Amino acid sequence: MLSMTNAQTIHVALYDSLADWEVGHLLAELRTGRFTDTPFEVVTVAETTDPITTMGGVRMLPDITLAELDPAASALLVLPGGEVYDAGGGEAFAAAARRFLDAGVPVAAICGATAGLARAGLLDDRAHTSAAAEYLAYTGYAGGEHYVDERAVADGNVITAGPQSPVQFARATLAHLELASEAKLDAYEAVFDRGDASGYPALMAA
Repeated sequence: MLSMTNAQTIHVALYDSLADWEVGHLLAELRTGRFTDTPFEVVTVAETTDPITTMGGVRMLPDITLAELDPAASALLVLPGGEVYDAGGGEAFAAAARRFLDAGVPVAAICGATAGLARAGLLDDRAHTSAAAEYLAYTGYAGGEHYVDERAVADGNVITAGPQSPVQFARATLAHLELASEAKLDAYEAVFDRGDASGYPALMAA
């Protein structure tokens, strides 16, 4: 649930090789508020302010560093996937996720970022998902019994999804933040995941 005391700002992590497409749907909906009537400022955060290059070859310039990141000034931390996690890295971002969760602020992690949370023990006691149960098992984490074979899962202020589910990731996060009704979220998934034009009237309804 989105606390009314939080600023209308969300933070998204940047690192070289981040998977552009995995968070595109979510960031577009949060920034524009086109289907929720609740726009957010999107602030990017990295370990340094040096430019990063995404997996798709897009050069991005971080707005702030992790040292400047304050959970009290945020409504959500978004962690895209990226090769950094598959290489066993990303500890600084997992530590930031822990700070957010300790402060009661949600964290949304997709694909490789779920492995980063797993290695940090943040999925040991929460229902979660990822690319596959076997993928997370390689981290050696203790939360295997809580793995759920779903496109996206939200539990204990953590939203997780696999790389094949960017639309479901967006839906689950918008739902967790209570930004749209189930009917509108059903329509959103119908249109953007299944290409079902019959969902447009409900999606566009005020």
